[in-house]
Amino acid sequence: MHAAMKHAVLEPLEGENEWYAHIPELPGLWATGATEKDARSELFSALDGWLHVNAFHGSRDKLPRIDGLSVYDPPQRTE
Repeated sequence: MHAAMKHAVLEPLEGENEWYAHIPELPGLWATGATEKDARSELFSALDGWLHVNAFHGSRDKLPRIDGLSVYDPPQRTE
């Protein structure tokens, strides 16, 4: 999730006091917030749900690797 969040794009919404956030590599994933920080936090929460739905409930397309990481790779131990 942190690798994907490095690709987050945040933009102020024109004419509104709100921010829009999305990750271009992950279609359909977006969030908004009153501040840039709020939008980033909402995007992180949305990413968790987005990954669960798309990876584990039958997305037709395999999710892309981001920074060499994939949700399909087995977990690696860290010591």
